[in-house]
Amino acid sequence: MKLNPLGQSGILVPEICLGTMTFGEQNTQAEAFEQLSYALDQGLYFWDTAEMYPVPPKQETQGSTEQMIGNWITQNGQRDKLFLASKIAGPQQGGSHIRDGQTKFIESEITTALDASLKRLQTDYIDLYQLHWPQRPTNFFGKLGYSNDDAFNKQDITPLEQTLEALSKEVKKGRIRYIGLSNETPWGTLKFLHLAEKLGLEKVVSVQNPYNLLNRTYEIGMAEIAQYEEVGLLAYSPLAFGYLTGKFRHGARPANARISLFSRFSRYSNPESEWATEQYALLAEKHNLSLTQLALAFIKQQFFVSSTIIGATNLEQLKENIAAFEVTLSDEILQGVEDIHRQQPNPAP
Repeated sequence: MKLNPLGQSGILVPEICLGTMTFGEQNTQAEAFEQLSYALDQGLYFWDTAEMYPVPPKQETQGSTEQMIGNWITQNGQRDKLFLASKIAGPQQGGSHIRDGQTKFIESEITTALDASLKRLQTDYIDLYQLHWPQRPTNFFGKLGYSNDDAFNKQDITPLEQTLEALSKEVKKGRIRYIGLSNETPWGTLKFLHLAEKLGLEKVVSVQNPYNLLNRTYEIGMAEIAQYEEVGLLAYSPLAFGYLTGKFRHGARPANARISLFSRFSRYSNPESEWATEQYALLAEKHNLSLTQLALAFIKQQFFVSSTIIGATNLEQLKENIAAFEVTLSDEILQGVEDIHRQQPNPAP
């Protein structure tokens, strides 16, 4: 397993991170244990979860993903071999059932959320603790525009320095090793970095944002930050909810697929995305690759990616995804990707 630097942290992490948001919804604990054990056997010791998981978020299942991981750790030990990441939910997006709706990034709520995550994970520290999304109106989760309403809606926004101070205190306590962001913008990322330097607080080492062949918006602004400020990307949705495996081509809807089960996952189903997906599939076939191999190999070859977060609902999918990282795309294939991207850039931001 290739290792990459995690921002300016000074440590290395596997180029593949195991995403776990299906544990407790599409996967049972037995299936989760099978994936976790196989991943670790393959050298994939970087696991990502969140207090909000599983997805879709529901009151009756909230926290069960962390609980399953904690149960695995209790049963198998080996906590010292793992690099464990989790995320604290912000307001609105996660639902009022999380901490009774008290989801601001203030010190008391960060402490409460961390207490609960540590208890569920059955550990006394989390290696990477991330803000799941910004606590302010901005463009994330598929929203591109930044409107007048966003600009002037400043109610109930916790100052970033307060959030950073609270997270830095937890690092000093040893309950967090490193801090990261998620679904963050260039402004937010640079602001956190500036405040860390100005106030002598912890620097963020990573940003977990979507990045795939159908959504390369990270390259606009954020990639330059990664280059000059040493903040690594943890790329999520690398297969675009499964669209970039090819299983939804020509209108197919496999019975147990996330898209088939949950109507809320419509981000990658627009006509422009389907056209682009078909072009990438044909490019892959031309070079004797699967669409999965093309999609994942493209991401791993980007300089700003620290790790790619892969998720699976069964062990065979997980094996296929891990094996795809053995592929290296030629200059000819990369040019083919750019030709398609030029015709239909970022159809599913």
